[in-house]
Amino acid sequence: MHPYPHQYSISAAASATGSVTLSGAGLPDIASAPPVEFDGPGDQWSPEGLLCAALADCFVLTFRAIARASKFEWQDLSCRVEGVLERFEGVAQFTGFTTHAVLRVPAGADRARAQALMDKAEKGCLIANSVRGTRHLVAEVAEAT
Repeated sequence: MHPYPHQYSISAAASATGSVTLSGAGLPDIASAPPVEFDGPGDQWSPEGLLCAALADCFVLTFRAIARASKFEWQDLSCRVEGVLERFEGVAQFTGFTTHAVLRVPAGADRARAQALMDKAEKGCLIANSVRGTRHLVAEVAEAT
């Protein structure tokens, strides 16, 4: 890992109508638009969706790093993040995030340890630690079939 501080630079460009183009050096462009809740088309990534995606991605990547460092064997992890956007003190903001995770482990794996590692990943996720709002982890450990 590179020493801190890390710096990230992403650009957004748009005209008066249509999609916003998000870009970064060496990365593919992403088209963005408001979600249907804000009268957008609902067929493109939105800032709200990207925030929830960043939380889900960070949880999975943090779990992967923790499991590797802990020498814990696992097969796959799926994750869904639900964010709640509300108006609070006159400002729209996310007030809570629930991470739903399902971890598949080999038969005979230590399920309590798997749960503890998922809890550690939720607490260690740098994106989650950077947002306001309550956080909840709903985690399931299942043996692979």
